Order: sequence, then structure tokens, then C-alpha cells
Amino acid sequence: MSEYKKTENQAQGIEDETDICEIFTYDEGKVNRLKKEVVLTEGLSTYFKALADDNRLKIIHALSHEELCVCDVANILGSTVQVASHHLRVLRDIGLAKYRKEGKRVFYSLKDHKTAVFVQNVIADLQERKKSW
Repeated sequence: MSEYKKTENQAQGIEDETDICEIFTYDEGKVNRLKKEVVLTEGLSTYFKALADDNRLKIIHALSHEELCVCDVANILGSTVQVASHHLRVLRDIGLAKYRKEGKRVFYSLKDHKTAVFVQNVIADLQERKKSW
């Protein structure tokens, strides 16, 4: 995946003078207001760490279409049932997936579709960005 494009100076290890303030001053009102807001991000890193795995993103995308048994997920990933089960457990542990047992089979689905919509929006955004790369 491509990263942001570096300026010529950054590519040579030279820091651009324009990307930092030349004096240190800040808007106390903004800072105080936003300090209260950024508290809401606590715990998000756990969520994003779980999403920062290609296999788990594939699983979320697949589950956004329909419920799947662990064997289905393993075949979609091209992995073992144990690997698929591990990834499904991670998604379940952070509250993104749920399962039900039917006889000897275990079926997974998404608890809700908010994360699936998020992933689908990111996919659409990346496809748009790739057109300009």
C-alpha cells in the first residue's frame, strides 16, 4: 500500500521549514475544549489493532454479506480452521462478531453492521484514491 508522498526535502532527510510553527503559541480555548473531546478516543487503539489485519478485514467484509461457518471463513482466507477461528475470536472479543452453534458447526455473523459499513467506505475511498495514483 502506498504511503503519503514525501516532499523532495523530506525524501533527503531535510525537514521542511513550512510544516511546523516558528513560534510556540496556542489557542487556550480550543485546546481546553478538545482535550475533553479526545478522551473519547481512549480504547480505540484496541479496536483499530484488531482491524489492522488483512485477514480480519476480509472476514468483516465477508460477514457483512452473510453469516458464515468457521470452515467457510477458513476457505475464504485460504487458511486452516485454527487460523480462521483465532481471527474470529479476536473479532468476537472486541465485540464485532457473534456466533451461534448449530449441531457440530459454529456460525459467525457481525453483531451490527456499523463496522462493515466503515470498512466498505474505506474500501470505496481507497479505490477512488487509487485512480489518481
